[in-house]
Amino acid sequence: MTYNWELPDWPNFRYSLNGIESLTYRFALETGEINGLLKSLPEHIRQELLLEIMLLEAIKTSKIEGEFLSRQDVMSSIRNNLGLNVPQEKVKDKQSQGMGELMVSLRTTYQKPLTAEQLFIWHEMILGSSLHIRSGQWRTGTEPMQIISGSTGKEKVHFQAPPSSQVVSEMEAFIKWFNETAPDGTALIGSALVRAAIVHLYFETIHPFEDGNGRIGRALAEKALAQTSGQPLMLSLSRTIEADKKSYYEALETAQKHNEISAWIQYFSEVVLNAQIASKKLIDFTLQKTKVFDQYATQLNERQIKVTKKMLEAGEDGFEGGMSAKKYMSIAKTSKATATRDLQNLLENGVVKVEGGGRSVRYTLVLK
Repeated sequence: MTYNWELPDWPNFRYSLNGIESLTYRFALETGEINGLLKSLPEHIRQELLLEIMLLEAIKTSKIEGEFLSRQDVMSSIRNNLGLNVPQEKVKDKQSQGMGELMVSLRTTYQKPLTAEQLFIWHEMILGSSLHIRSGQWRTGTEPMQIISGSTGKEKVHFQAPPSSQVVSEMEAFIKWFNETAPDGTALIGSALVRAAIVHLYFETIHPFEDGNGRIGRALAEKALAQTSGQPLMLSLSRTIEADKKSYYEALETAQKHNEISAWIQYFSEVVLNAQIASKKLIDFTLQKTKVFDQYATQLNERQIKVTKKMLEAGEDGFEGGMSAKKYMSIAKTSKATATRDLQNLLENGVVKVEGGGRSVRYTLVLK
């Protein structure tokens, strides 16, 4: 198998703008619409949305790699790094702390040129607590860096990256290219979609770290989108990618076999657009959450407020399995009789609705 980096035209990527121009136009329209929506919202709601987007990206980019982080720890880390927690909250999980730091760094340093030092700092953030990974440095060693699936003895090699001996020169070229294609660069790529797509593919092909390449590669795509757009975008690429990981890995594997990458840019551009659509839904969901408390806050007791907040914190994907009397008892620290009475009251007031029957009765929020 010959990979893109082994071809004589590497890394001179070729692509057609047919179809991409229309996606770029839609991207601009969606971005403008989201910005308009955000400007119409009170500051505290905009901040809530920003925190939710950063939380989603941290959780989902880790989940793609098979790692499951604590929502509470990630949110505490994000709030700590934004200076919103005074005093700062203690974060038990070091990986969650690092991902929160990365999310904040990504949004606060997007305008700065890319450097190897910045990539090392990001790598330290997400893998500095690992005992088995040398964090904050390029990979070394003579063993091939391969992306493999399948059980022992039936492994399938999907991709093999350049040898470690080439990583320093490859990354020097990548960083130079990244900065030259940015706004005011000497080789400007004006389309945020095209640039972000190439950034991600280029970096993932080099695979410069022992681990963490996917998470940092997706962060770089968001940095590229923010730079070319002139502002950090209110979206989570990883949430959209994680929803269909199979397509993501198939598109990436195909693109790493040659340097004509029109299909990859088409795929990645659609991912960005779908992420924008998801962000608009999140904005709508956040407004609905606000309405719930504006409408019912004075009618609910402390237990009901606590449980309702817990359901809302689960996000627009909903509280897993819906709310039950047993879950209510656990969250509100109350008896079964009180939980049943509280839930019935919420039902009568139109805060929740019933799904299922018998022992399978579940309650979900009514969002208007």
